[in-house]
Amino acid sequence: MFTGITQGTAELSAVTPADGFRTLVLRLPPPLLTDLRIGASVCVDGVCLTVVSVEGEAVSFDVSDGTLRLTNLGDRRPGERVNVERSARSGDENGGHVLSGHVSGTAPITAINTGSGPLFLEVEIPEPHRRYVFLRGYLALNGASLTVADIDAGLGRYRINLIPETIRQTGFAAYKVGQRVNYEVELQTQIMVDTIERCIQQSLAGLGLRAEPPPVSG
Repeated sequence: MFTGITQGTAELSAVTPADGFRTLVLRLPPPLLTDLRIGASVCVDGVCLTVVSVEGEAVSFDVSDGTLRLTNLGDRRPGERVNVERSARSGDENGGHVLSGHVSGTAPITAINTGSGPLFLEVEIPEPHRRYVFLRGYLALNGASLTVADIDAGLGRYRINLIPETIRQTGFAAYKVGQRVNYEVELQTQIMVDTIERCIQQSLAGLGLRAEPPPVSG
């Protein structure tokens, strides 16, 4: 499990294709190498990956074709930087929210400002997951725990206000409109919404009625 508090960025130094997967090699900063072993879980741009080798600062991860299709890791090229977080330990402070690293999908950036003035990032969430994202609720983008500040329900666009510290600790400053980011909806919210919808449907079915599709959150 992860907290969504990005611990820094790492350079993607190599991408090696293989049959059914690709091997990504990251150059992790020294603080994130402490006690890192083969088999450990690391959150890379929001995706939980398993360490397969550690050679100095070079840490390798095998990423299956299925994961590459679901996430934006297949878009990544050597020289780019990715957000990184080591897995949380029992008793660690959680300043974000609980993340599994099991990405819900990818969302295109529709607007962004990481320079001066109001700092923000806006993404368009695909329709199936919009009902799990609420104003002031949690949303993880490329592994960073963020709070939804504004919603355009008609377009399915969600705006996140940023602070300079978030930009400093992540790769957000290099992001562009149209770029895909990985998103993970908050698990407890998803469970609550699904449970309520199921209970309503069961209750209406008992009355011989049918529930209307839920409206987009806003």
